[in-house]
Amino acid sequence: MSDWRARAGSPFSLRKRELVASEAVVASNHPLASAAGLEMLARGGNAFDAAIATAFALTVVEPMMVSIFGAGMIVVRSAGAFQAWDNYAVAPRAATEDMYAPDDARGGEMPAVGRANEVGYRAVGVPGTLRAWCQLLAERGTVPLRVAMGPAIRHAAEGYRASPYLVDCIREAAADLARFPASAEVFLPGGGPPAVGEMIRRRDYARTLETIAMDGPEALYDGPIGEAVCGDMARNGGIITMEDLRGYRIERREPVRGRYRGCDVVSAPPTSSGGTHIVEGLNILEGFDVAGAGFGTARGVHLLAETLKLCFADRFAYMGDPAFVDVPVAGLIDKGYAAGRRASIDLGRAGRYAEGRPGGGGQDTTHLTVADRVGNVVCMTQTLHALFGSKVTVPGTGMLLNNNMWLFDPHPGRANSVAPGKRMLSSMSPTIVERGGELLMALGTPGGTRIFPAIMQAIVNVVDHGMTLQEAVEAPRVWSSGGTLLVEEGIAPSVRSELVSLGHELEVVPRVAGGMNGVGRDGEGLLHGAACWRADGTAAGYSGGFTDVLRGSGVPS
Repeated sequence: MSDWRARAGSPFSLRKRELVASEAVVASNHPLASAAGLEMLARGGNAFDAAIATAFALTVVEPMMVSIFGAGMIVVRSAGAFQAWDNYAVAPRAATEDMYAPDDARGGEMPAVGRANEVGYRAVGVPGTLRAWCQLLAERGTVPLRVAMGPAIRHAAEGYRASPYLVDCIREAAADLARFPASAEVFLPGGGPPAVGEMIRRRDYARTLETIAMDGPEALYDGPIGEAVCGDMARNGGIITMEDLRGYRIERREPVRGRYRGCDVVSAPPTSSGGTHIVEGLNILEGFDVAGAGFGTARGVHLLAETLKLCFADRFAYMGDPAFVDVPVAGLIDKGYAAGRRASIDLGRAGRYAEGRPGGGGQDTTHLTVADRVGNVVCMTQTLHALFGSKVTVPGTGMLLNNNMWLFDPHPGRANSVAPGKRMLSSMSPTIVERGGELLMALGTPGGTRIFPAIMQAIVNVVDHGMTLQEAVEAPRVWSSGGTLLVEEGIAPSVRSELVSLGHELEVVPRVAGGMNGVGRDGEGLLHGAACWRADGTAAGYSGGFTDVLRGSGVPS
C-alpha cells in the first residue's frame, strides 16, 4: 500500500492503466485521435505535428466536444521556453451587451430567455480553432497540412464506430440536434441516436476537410466554407459575417506562472481564468499540511472546497477579456495575497466569501497532451462549449458550430458582459508543471468552470499525495463555486457525513469535469501517458524508433 492510500479517507481503484514510452506520448480523449498523432510521430514528425493531427481527428470522432469552428487555449513548451496561444472565440461585430435577455429565474450559468445564447445561430462566436491549428503546424511542425489532416479525412469519409460515451452524449442533446436537419441527418439516423457500435460517417465534413487540406485556413476565414456559414447565418437570424471571419486574430500571450512546493506551474492566462486561479488556489493551499490531511478525507476535501470558494469569489469579480477589463493577475497570484485569503478559512466550518482586494493591474470540451523526446510539449484544450455546441451543422459542410456566446454574462455592465470583438471568459487550463527545470507533467481536462479546480486537484494529488499521474487524473474530485459542494461518488459516505457536519451543503454527482489526460516524465526520462475513465481517453506511446546503425559498419544485419 502506497503512502497516500494509508492516509486516504476515500481510496479508489484505477479503471485504466498508464502507458510508458521512451520517444513520445499522445494522450487524448479518443483512441483514433491518439493514433492519428502517433502516425505523425512514426513518420518522423514532432509533438506539434502529432498534436494538430490529433486535434483534427477529434473533430471527427469526438464531434460533441470540438470542431474547426470552435475555440481553445494552447500552452506549448519548446527549447525550454513557454508560450500561450489564445484561440478563443470572440463576439461578432454586430453583438451588443443587451442582445440577450437574462433569465435569472431559471438558474444555472449565464441563462438567457429562450436559451438564445445556448442553442441556434445567435449563440455562435467567431471561431479560432482552425486558424490556430494551421498556424501552429506551419510555424513549429514538420509535415504538410494535408498530411496532418489525413487521418481525420479518412475517419470522416470511411466512418468510425459510435462508443457508448458518444451515444450517451447524442441522447442527451437529441431534442436540440433534431431542430437542425443537417445535424440530425448524421447524429440521429432514423430519428434517434445510433446504436453503440454503429458506424458514423460524415461525408460532407470529409469534403470540407479536404478543401481545407488543399487551400488552408483561408477556405474558412476568407473563402467558400466561410461564405456557406455566413449565408446560413443570414437566413437564420445569425450575426456572423465574412468581415468577422476575416478579422479574427490569435492572441499570443505570456503564460501565468506560479510555484508550488518547489514545482513551477505554467498555465493559460486571461482570457482564461483557469491558470490564474490554479496558481491562486495552490498558493492558498501551500500554507496547509495537505499531505498530512490525506486524500479524500473530510479535512482534505474541506480545504479544497474553501480554497475553491475563495478563487471563485475573485473570478466572478475580476475576470474578463484583458483587452476590455483590467484583470489584476499579478495581485491574484501573489503569495502575500494568498496568505490573507487563507486566513479567512475556518478549518472547523464551511464559509461563504466575498472577493478579495488584490493589488496590481465548457463539461463539453476536449483536451490533448503530447510530449516528445526532445522536450517539446503541446497542451491543448479546445471546445464547442456545450455538447455539440450550438447544435447547428451548416448544410453541405458537415461542420458543427460552437455556442461560445453562452460564456458571456447576459447582464450588461459587468466584466464579462457581451461586447463586439470581445473574447468571452474561459476556464480552460492547459497546464505544464516542471520540477528542477524538467517536465514533471502536462495535463488538461474539459469541464467548463470545473476545469481549473480539477487540474488544481490533480497537481495536488501528484505533488502532495505522491500519486502517479494515472492515479491523479482518475481520483475522485470535488467542486464548489460558493454554494453546494459537489463530490463524486468515489468520496466515501463516511467522509460525506463529516462534510455535512462541517456545514457543507452536499450533492453527490457521477463526475466533476470531464476526461482528463496528460503526460508525465519520470527520473529516468521515460514518458508516462494517462487518461481517465470520464471519457474515451487513450494514451498512445512511441518507443524504439529508427536504427542509427549504418549498413556496412560491420554490425550483422
